[in-house]
Amino acid sequence: MPEVAVSLGANIDRESNIRAAVSGLIAFYPGALFSPVFESKAVGFEGPDFFNLAGIFYSDLEALDLVSQLRGIEAQLGRTRDGNALGSREMDIDLLLYGDQILYAQGMDVPRQEILECAHVLKPLSLVWPDRRHPVEGSTYQELWKAMALDHQGKLKPVRLDLGQSFDSGLG
Repeated sequence: MPEVAVSLGANIDRESNIRAAVSGLIAFYPGALFSPVFESKAVGFEGPDFFNLAGIFYSDLEALDLVSQLRGIEAQLGRTRDGNALGSREMDIDLLLYGDQILYAQGMDVPRQEILECAHVLKPLSLVWPDRRHPVEGSTYQELWKAMALDHQGKLKPVRLDLGQSFDSGLG
């Protein structure tokens, strides 16, 4: 059973939707762990700031079935997919990693390219999986974050949001 990583983000009713999404994931995956929450600017469009975090858990679902399950959680929180990938949203849950599998040939963006491009994805992931290695790059997520961090100082603000689970990485 692969251990998977997901990113969660919301910029509409952020606190409530993040809590609900985490609860939804825990209902399916009681052992799920989540990073601290960070606030970041919207990327690619003008809009309210996002709350972002990463989660990890084991899933016995195939990758496509897992993506369908994640979209179901998004839909329960009011997310509609209208073809516009950039815009405000109640909830965005993306499959970042599916074990160490590389699924590009199957038409899936896994490992998700945003891991290497977006601080709001990489920093939370580096906190829950600091010593895991990116299946393509070979570097640990902590090493990848250290390389990206200088360009993103002050762009991610820690948010104190109790998610009802005990992951503690420090918010530095």
